[in-house]
Amino acid sequence: MLRLFRFLKPYGLQISLVLILVFFGVMADLYLPTLMSDIIDKGVMNGDTPYIVGKGGFMLLVTGASMVCALIASFLSSLIAAAFGRDSRRAVFAKVESFTLHEFDKLGTATLITRSTNDISQVQNVMIMIMRMMVMAPIMAIGGIVMAYQKDRPLTLTLAVAIPVLALAIILLASKAMPLFKQMQVKLDRLNLVLRERLTGIRVIRAFNRTAREEGRFDAANGDITATYITVNRLMAFMMPTVMMIMNITSLAILWFGIKRIDTGGMQLGSLMAFTQYAMQIMFSFLMMSIMFIMVPRAQAAAERINEVLAIEPTIKDPPSPKELPKGVCGDLEFRNVTFSYHGAEQPALRDVSFHAHCGEVTAIIGSTGSGKSSLVKLVPRFYDVDSGKVLVNGIDVKDLRQADLRNVIGYVPQAAVLFSGTIADNIRFGALDASEAELQDAAKTAQAAEFIESFEGKYAHRIAQGGTDVSGGQKQRLSIARALARKPQIYIFDDSFSALDFKTDARLRFALKERIEGATVLLVAQRVGTVMDADRIIVLEDGSVAGMGSHADLMKNCPVYREIATSQLSEEELA
Repeated sequence: MLRLFRFLKPYGLQISLVLILVFFGVMADLYLPTLMSDIIDKGVMNGDTPYIVGKGGFMLLVTGASMVCALIASFLSSLIAAAFGRDSRRAVFAKVESFTLHEFDKLGTATLITRSTNDISQVQNVMIMIMRMMVMAPIMAIGGIVMAYQKDRPLTLTLAVAIPVLALAIILLASKAMPLFKQMQVKLDRLNLVLRERLTGIRVIRAFNRTAREEGRFDAANGDITATYITVNRLMAFMMPTVMMIMNITSLAILWFGIKRIDTGGMQLGSLMAFTQYAMQIMFSFLMMSIMFIMVPRAQAAAERINEVLAIEPTIKDPPSPKELPKGVCGDLEFRNVTFSYHGAEQPALRDVSFHAHCGEVTAIIGSTGSGKSSLVKLVPRFYDVDSGKVLVNGIDVKDLRQADLRNVIGYVPQAAVLFSGTIADNIRFGALDASEAELQDAAKTAQAAEFIESFEGKYAHRIAQGGTDVSGGQKQRLSIARALARKPQIYIFDDSFSALDFKTDARLRFALKERIEGATVLLVAQRVGTVMDADRIIVLEDGSVAGMGSHADLMKNCPVYREIATSQLSEEELA
């Protein structure tokens, strides 16, 4: 957790003020029993009313000062903790945004959400307590012991017995609870994972009538974390009565031995009452420390998980001296002897792939499932880096470019169309925030989306539900294509982006694209031969290697793999 304290550096002055206020507040609280002792022994016992009024007024003043210190310290510590939570969430979000797909695959979405929300909240709550209780408890304990010792030395022996017993009980219970708190965070990840899968996959679950199975998975994860919570709560439930019992026994012992000392004339009544209050303050400080022992281990486990995210260095970074892409030049693209493997994979996803996609040409990529089509196009925007070889844009290795500069010239339409909550206009403008209304409509028209957009009541102001659940798969794909078109990039990447379209819409869209993207480089991944047969160049992939390259006619003659795919999809008349 100490590594997260760097987020508190900007608030050093406020933290110092909180600590000073807490210190003075504790000192005021420690002085109050002495004032009360003087009022009883010197005022009440002697019937000195002016003394009682004077000391009583001063006691009220000290109490008011203590209250003011506590209120200001509480307010400032809450502000600092809230700022810490904001800054740490921002840092985690920024770090996650810099991750490559490899880091996302390694950690998983569910745990990143938990670490960005629940874990940071855990640490934030403890920060408030640290700034107040962690300072208050030791000062109150040490100060209480000193003041009690000054009031009556022999009676202090009762505390010499009670304090070690109380500390031992707290340490034993905390040592049992600490491992359980760490387990709770891991089990919370598991619960979030199951819940997220169930909510996002609800249609598939119902379609296959697997609701009961998913309920069983959720109940297992929920029951696991519940059992851990119950175990922890049992320990904590045992801690509080134990602490209170020790405190009450100590109070009885103080009263017992104190009354005896009063009988022998070794102690006055006011001193006994003051000593009792000091003993309670000492015990209360240990109670506060026991609460810290409950919360700090869980916060420590959460902090370790946050630090794990912050400590990860993305495998893909910008070069120290990046090159600049020439302005006003279309995106010439070349793959030169590219080999690529996913992390931990036994075999490369791509082997020695070479081709040149020229400006103004459509380069289509086709192949069977698992042949490496999507893997290939993900190398262009540097979602992954090649193992060997080069990916060149306008003759410059993509590794020598800033990632932001590279991606600014790419219009990417993923295999699974993604829409964001907001209006249709917001989604199309996602890649071009300054796009005019006319450019918006032109992109939608080219993507064959204008017709169904106009059918909505709000048209371009129609709000899309989270994840685009209120539009069809084909509509989502067309809106994703419109988003890429509105950007007017130099390189278009369509990763099987026409799969949900009917043949008629597919044909109209490809015809409209020819006019719209003239002068740009186009990479078109598809499963259907009908989608790629008009491309300037077709690359056929098989098991990650190039099995053939050329026009449709050339491949029908010279590439058995392409011919097999084509004849399985189209009739002889369609292939002619």
